[in-house]
Amino acid sequence: MIPQTYIDMLGAKSVIRSLSEWAAARGQEIGYENVFDYSLGNPSVPCPPHFTARMIELLQTEQPVALHGYSPSLGIAPVRQAVAESLNRRFGMQYGPEHIFMTSGAAGALAHALRCVCRPGQEVLVPAPFFPEYKPYIEGAGLTMRVVPPRPADFQIDLEALDAAIGENTAAVLINTPNNPSGAVYTEATMRALADLLTAASARVGRHIFLISDEPYREILFGGRQIVYPARFYADTLTCYSFSKSLSLPGERIGYLAACPDCEQAGQIVPVCGQISRGTGHNCPPSLIQLAVADCLDETSDLSVYERNMELIFAELKRLGFQVVRPDGTFYIFPQSLEPDAVAFCRKATRYDLVLVPGDSFGCPGHFRMAYCIETEKVRRSFAALERFVKEEYGG
Repeated sequence: MIPQTYIDMLGAKSVIRSLSEWAAARGQEIGYENVFDYSLGNPSVPCPPHFTARMIELLQTEQPVALHGYSPSLGIAPVRQAVAESLNRRFGMQYGPEHIFMTSGAAGALAHALRCVCRPGQEVLVPAPFFPEYKPYIEGAGLTMRVVPPRPADFQIDLEALDAAIGENTAAVLINTPNNPSGAVYTEATMRALADLLTAASARVGRHIFLISDEPYREILFGGRQIVYPARFYADTLTCYSFSKSLSLPGERIGYLAACPDCEQAGQIVPVCGQISRGTGHNCPPSLIQLAVADCLDETSDLSVYERNMELIFAELKRLGFQVVRPDGTFYIFPQSLEPDAVAFCRKATRYDLVLVPGDSFGCPGHFRMAYCIETEKVRRSFAALERFVKEEYGG
């Protein structure tokens, strides 16, 4: 018999995916170019030419068995070495290949991190707003997700609320910076204060509380902002990364987990992840893709379109009277809706072929998310529909 847990999940499908499916169906009716779909965070720029060239070179010069066979369960050793060296070079760390575990994207990294440093029945604290899929990730590991209320003024972590939420059953805190859905980037001051808080809380509960840092948008920063790397500030950090956004490779499902060399039981984290793979069915990310990304670790796609789109949308939202925090990175913006019920607000928007995602599932009712990883020309065209929506529905 199918477990009831999964049957129940059928009635609680991802709001983002449901809206994306609606947009696709509507596009069949009126042409997708006429649907202003801000639902799905799917990168809209091509991967770097160097990545494509490296793929071709590998396919032409390497033995097919090596390219298409199983990789070692922890990842290909030279790839892990290259990832460690890149992190050390960029962030002043001391990783070795023994601290790097190759995964099927950041989701795979999170699945391993949660099982590695948390025991079933424990709690994981998640500051809002957060990526909605954290809930099934956490509950699927037998853990309880506890939401820390947001700080809507700037979407930095509400450290006082976080500290109050930490208890005897807290195993880890899961953060996402740059943040989906707000576009906020946690500042160095926030990270230093968070590190101090977790150090004190760990002493208070008598064991290490881990920080799990989800960083798939690490490279998408605006205004010349520099990366604030959480593991530099707190030793008990597991970094979860994906190349989906930096190299525009979401379909290749490749990323890694990096265990801070100074964390508790640092030498056991990666071998344990290898054993977790046996129980989760995650084994051996694609060999070909591992080898290709290893040659592009310090590169990105041309990400400038996201900042350009952000500037246009932010200005238009402000002009139309929305309350909105200016994003520091990612390709998301998270304004307040023009009525308290963001679900109703987003439902009304579909009458104008605007596909917006209500903030309720992100732990932040009264807001909505726009994923602006679409063509700039389409962003500009959407403004007429957005203005008509605001004027006709809200008298703006």
